[in-house]
Amino acid sequence: MRKKSLTKTMNPSVLFLINYAVPIIFIILIAFAIPLSGLSGLYFIRELMIRLSRNSFLILALLIPVMAGMGMNFSIVLGAMAGEIGLIFITDWQIVGISGMLLAILISTPIAVLLGYFAGIVLNRAKGREMVTGFMLAFFMNGIYQLFVLFGMGNIIPISNSSILLPRGYGIRNTINLLGIRQVLDKLIPLKIGDILIPVATFLVIATLCVFITWFRKTKLGQDMRTVGQDNEVARVSGINVENTRVLSIVISTVLACYGQILFLQNIGTMNTYQSHEQVGVFAIAALLVGGASVAKANIPNVFIGVILFHTMFVVAPRAGKALMGQAQLGEYFRVFVSYGVIAFSLALYAWRKRVEKENERKKIMNYRKSILAK
Repeated sequence: MRKKSLTKTMNPSVLFLINYAVPIIFIILIAFAIPLSGLSGLYFIRELMIRLSRNSFLILALLIPVMAGMGMNFSIVLGAMAGEIGLIFITDWQIVGISGMLLAILISTPIAVLLGYFAGIVLNRAKGREMVTGFMLAFFMNGIYQLFVLFGMGNIIPISNSSILLPRGYGIRNTINLLGIRQVLDKLIPLKIGDILIPVATFLVIATLCVFITWFRKTKLGQDMRTVGQDNEVARVSGINVENTRVLSIVISTVLACYGQILFLQNIGTMNTYQSHEQVGVFAIAALLVGGASVAKANIPNVFIGVILFHTMFVVAPRAGKALMGQAQLGEYFRVFVSYGVIAFSLALYAWRKRVEKENERKKIMNYRKSILAK
């Protein structure tokens, strides 16, 4: 009903531009930046392949809360923290290879479930303000995480590997070498085309998650989440436990983000103990919005379009900045500006559309009342 009323008041081409304003802006920026960067096609394809395999899983973790009407889940940062805790333990125990990665997943899963449940309970108490609450919750839990890692590990929790401890004997170092699991999944099924390594196993894991999300939407729980996302009151009348359904969506998203962070860090091979998780939510959400998603609607194609467009900008921005201004650092500043700017612009656009739709509905009701009175 609302979409129809908005469509009737706007030209279809204008409506298309509004719906896909962010992707269109990015395509224009990239069209200018690629020639300026001077990057070779081979280098560009190699970088894009790496970033597709590295980031897609994390962004896919955002889809289920959107389906449940909770908007963009900034609290996926909590899942990333859980994954990092698992990686710290396997590094301490010096367990390497696929077995080490699987053990990290096993250790971090219950932590992610608990953190997701906690986040879901908090977000349920902030209905209508889930995104800003999730953003602040990530800051709060970051402090707890740093307290746990900086003072608890080696002090309360035994850590035997002195190479990852601070010189004082407790607390984890700023950087941990993940050489034991570096690209262990990416190189599990080796496929090289020229100088480009195709991480087949990683893409198979990502494809499995896509299949799971597609299947999940058709299940009873998935249908319940879609109903909750459309209207909480209708969902309650239908006998759906709205609060529990919303909590479950955040738990699933947090656990998937945990796995996504482990996959991300095994690709890089090093972990910044206190900062690797900080920008996970912002960059993942920015990429999803760049792919044409909105606060109320997101799908799998939005994920991959977003990764390609957003990370193409990440690849070419430093070189383009250097070509324009003589400083590559300008490109780095531009990337951060774009990340937050995309989120702000998308949220403002969404709020404007909601206001227009409500105004159209109000006018429609007023016109209907006038027609009744005229009779």
